Amino acid sequence: MTESADRELATLAVLAETFVEGDAARRATLAVEALRVAADPAQRAQLSLVLKLMESRAANLALSGRATAFSAMSATEREHYLLSWATSRLPLRRSAFQALRGLLTFLAYADPGDGAPNPRHARIDYRPERPPVTLDLARIAPFLPIGPRGTAAAPGSEVVLEADAVVVGSGAGGGVIAAALAEAGQAVVVLEAGPFVDESTMPTDEMAAFDRLYLNHGLLTTWDGSVTMLAGTGVGGGTQVNWMTCIEAPPGVRAEWATMHGLEGVEDGSAWAADVAAIETDIGVAEATHIPPKDAIILRGARALGWEAAPIRRNAAGCGDCGSCPFGCRRGSKQSGIRVHLARAAAVGARIVADTTVERVLIVGGRAVGVEGIRPDGSRLVVRAPTVVLAAGALRTPAVLQRTGLDHPAIGRYLRVHPVAAVAGRFGERVEMWRGTMQAARSLEFSDGAPGRNGYVIESAPGHPGLLALALPWEGRAGHAEVMASVAHISPLIAVSRDGGEGRLRVTKAGGVRVDYRLDAAGVATLRHALVQMARLARAAGATDIVAVGTPPTWHRPGVASHGEEAAAFSRFEADLGDFDFSPNRGTVLSAHQMGSARMGADPRTHACDPGGRVRGGVGNGDDRVVRGLYVGDGSLFPTGIGVNPMVTVMALARRVSRTILAET
Repeated sequence: MTESADRELATLAVLAETFVEGDAARRATLAVEALRVAADPAQRAQLSLVLKLMESRAANLALSGRATAFSAMSATEREHYLLSWATSRLPLRRSAFQALRGLLTFLAYADPGDGAPNPRHARIDYRPERPPVTLDLARIAPFLPIGPRGTAAAPGSEVVLEADAVVVGSGAGGGVIAAALAEAGQAVVVLEAGPFVDESTMPTDEMAAFDRLYLNHGLLTTWDGSVTMLAGTGVGGGTQVNWMTCIEAPPGVRAEWATMHGLEGVEDGSAWAADVAAIETDIGVAEATHIPPKDAIILRGARALGWEAAPIRRNAAGCGDCGSCPFGCRRGSKQSGIRVHLARAAAVGARIVADTTVERVLIVGGRAVGVEGIRPDGSRLVVRAPTVVLAAGALRTPAVLQRTGLDHPAIGRYLRVHPVAAVAGRFGERVEMWRGTMQAARSLEFSDGAPGRNGYVIESAPGHPGLLALALPWEGRAGHAEVMASVAHISPLIAVSRDGGEGRLRVTKAGGVRVDYRLDAAGVATLRHALVQMARLARAAGATDIVAVGTPPTWHRPGVASHGEEAAAFSRFEADLGDFDFSPNRGTVLSAHQMGSARMGADPRTHACDPGGRVRGGVGNGDDRVVRGLYVGDGSLFPTGIGVNPMVTVMALARRVSRTILAET
């Protein structure tokens, strides 16, 4: 390491100790490695500058009035310093605080330990189930020989495969399309940037799961850090790690898609209903039968308030105890891609090639003729095929189109992320949000929206310690430790909202993807409304303390107040939530759903894909040019956000696109 790198590592260790006591050197080293593999070089350079400024006496004199290096401050002074950054008027300081605080608190609790169990897990009474492995060799055997033709390519060499169709991405949409084309007799190659992980080797701890099965190793945010994102990677994509909540696009959303975006047949057509029914049959959608405490809270609170609420329908069978869904399903109960659509595709000859990052589509004479990608050994893989389907997800599909040189103005625009606000209630009973069915109940009481705000669905927010440490408030080391100590009694609620606002994706100089996103007035109003209603729900269910998550957070701590005093205090709390600050890196905003960045629709000026999923190459002279043989088949197609979990809708649209492809090949 260079002298500069040594100094940065030392500063990171001091930061780690300030955020969470103990193992600071180990966390600093883990943080450096995580940033190396997950962050864009421009972001790493910016963070290096921040660390240098923190140790600069001159910079600190100018920013805080104290000419003291951060590492030379007392523990109390360091906390005050960081909290001043957390609430600073300067966006860069808030971004830096959130990036460093999120990473270093996550590592403190997600790390399983170095040779011995992480002692923090015992302190917070974290005792996860370890599900038995159900290894079905008949299902996973087709995925084992995933190297191109079984050959070991030399760095810099090129391997060429021939196919009728190549599908880029193996998540919800890619799996459905691969199965449809392969079962129709086409020779299909599926390329996946992430790894193939079979059920016998699924991760058993949180840090390994984020490292192996999540995009950017779980360190995915908008460029300024204001929205924390989760997205799956690896064979099966998000279907491997999601919480399995199955809700189709609401009728009002589909009506808008039909009337405002020209998608015929989605509003009330029999084709849409048939597609949804077929998908639900494929993946075994059924109502949750095991309702753990965190979800019983939703049902109990909604009943007390007279709200709509019901058990969730989900794509799993024979489970409800282990809580390891976000690590992949070792038991084999989750009906994910490797259990259903990818397995069907492989059974009839589809080749599934993991660890291959597609960089561009090959286009000759206005027609797609294949794709070109790179593998970890540095070799290049070319798949020549007259049909190319991009299903790499809404954060990666537009990047492939941009690197290909397509210039439609809607490519990478109109990104929707279903902004999520969070409230946590502390209960007298044990909740253990990491145990049992991940999501088993929801309330659609506010799903229709109202003037000035959009709709949202209230769900539980299951989590394991690292994710909880990242999301729960940090108001100082002792305060954070106190909140984490009672985490077995905490039940977070989330509002998955239909977007008010939009984002944009651009390829960086280093070839990565930059994500920017901003809420608009309706988006802020939606999240504020959701905070108030979730607080009411938690209170009605018996929460003793309630916190709206942000920097700073807003608390309701009634203590031993009389009923009248508590009611008055709660009214003030509601008023505060109605004015909650959702400017960047103030109110906490999360996202596990990304959509719309290559949206489909009739207007060639504002939709990157036509209603059949064909990619428009550009807009010129008012015409509607498509690149022949090039299609999109994932959540990038959504004309708008839908305000509910999108997996079923992604799969239904993928069936629609597969019919377009089969009619043209």
